[in-house]
Amino acid sequence: MSYNKTVLVTGGSGFIGSHLVIHLVKRHPDWRIINLDILDYCCSPRSLENVEDSPNYTFIKGDVCSYRLVHHIFNTQNIDVIFHLAAKTHVESSFKCPKDFQLVNIEGTRVLLRAAQQALHKIQRFIYVSTDEVYGPGIDQHFDESSPMRPSNPYSATKAAAEFLVQSYWEKYKFPVIITRSNNIYGPRQYTEKVIPRFISLLQRSQKCTIQGMLPKSRHFLFVDDAISAFLLVLEKGIVGEIYNMGSSCEIPIMQLATELIKMVKKVPDSELNNWIEFVPDRPQVDLRYPIHCEKLQRLGWSAEVGWIEGIRQTVKWYEENSDFWPDPSDEQKQNLPKSKNFRPAL
Repeated sequence: MSYNKTVLVTGGSGFIGSHLVIHLVKRHPDWRIINLDILDYCCSPRSLENVEDSPNYTFIKGDVCSYRLVHHIFNTQNIDVIFHLAAKTHVESSFKCPKDFQLVNIEGTRVLLRAAQQALHKIQRFIYVSTDEVYGPGIDQHFDESSPMRPSNPYSATKAAAEFLVQSYWEKYKFPVIITRSNNIYGPRQYTEKVIPRFISLLQRSQKCTIQGMLPKSRHFLFVDDAISAFLLVLEKGIVGEIYNMGSSCEIPIMQLATELIKMVKKVPDSELNNWIEFVPDRPQVDLRYPIHCEKLQRLGWSAEVGWIEGIRQTVKWYEENSDFWPDPSDEQKQNLPKSKNFRPAL
């Protein structure tokens, strides 16, 4: 079959990536969707079970840092669009293993950019998925796309460095890049190291929600479906060379998040909420909040449609119905290759 467009999604087996891949495969049967993923601990082949045998879907197990593999993909698959999501993202882990974050987040982006820019088939769009954390902590201010980057942890520092690489390809080659910076994205299938699934997982095992430190931290949460609609709008209407914030007006204090989830999962009265909360030592550096302006994206026609009450209800319901999807964090994760007939091994 001849396809109108070929889209490469790096990190397409991860939480956000799998939602994006599924949406693209189902919404655009006339597009070929290629998922390049190394299947790290936070990925599950099960995330893509309902599209793995779709004729317009191909999975390639491989490392985005492998220039030989990435170069081969670009010179044989006629890639039109890249969504680059492959990254290490857990802030706490970045303090323990910063070298791993530098390798994947910076070197992986450099390899991908070089191969894409040198590809025989002309690339239409290279969309780099970044984070609001590159701005650093915001107390009384909101960040827009022109705000300076002041990353405060190894993870956000590597994302900022990767952004500079992406922007350099626009400035030097006019390579058609677009950067997105999003608030915390949440929803079904997110790995249990992130705060919402971590709290839910702990409560499902009758353990307490562990809150790091005593400072009043809060986060803006964006439901994954709204994030996907933003990515697709940026692909359709975004201006090359530009940066777009993707955010939500829904700012939730972490303590409030814990109490809401305790009520939903354990269904206990207010008088017993404190019995399910435990304070633990904070990480070396913590940002209290990341407020961002999103007017630039909204002018393209985007707005978040899933409110917090509906989004968290859908999320909790999914984890209740799929309690065995992720292993207990104390168990060693074992990844299996997908069984899809569209699976391709790495070179």
